[in-house]
Amino acid sequence: MEPLNDGVDPASGKLAIASLDQLADGSLLEVEAAVDGGAESLILYREGDAVRAWYNVCPHAGRRLDWAPGQFLRSKDGLVVCAVHGASFELGAGECLGGPCRGESLRAVPVVVRDGDVWLA
Repeated sequence: MEPLNDGVDPASGKLAIASLDQLADGSLLEVEAAVDGGAESLILYREGDAVRAWYNVCPHAGRRLDWAPGQFLRSKDGLVVCAVHGASFELGAGECLGGPCRGESLRAVPVVVRDGDVWLA
């Protein structure tokens, strides 16, 4: 798990949770961030200069998606696969396309990219 970045934007109070340098294009990164007052494990996915984020929780049984901290299974089609029950999620909207929670989605966390860093929105 990557350490929580302690950078705070004084104008908005938003927290930087990662640097784009930590996240290669097309890759996933697990980070811990303070969301709604509690420490949460998040999945970040970078596509070009855009980053999407979700809670690292499968909607099927509430378990983490990674098989080891920060280690995610990917299908040959690029889907993220839950290590526990095999649910597979596309990385656009986080929708489950196969497995026990088909039709449900990962819970998104709003983030923005600014000055080379990923910030909670």
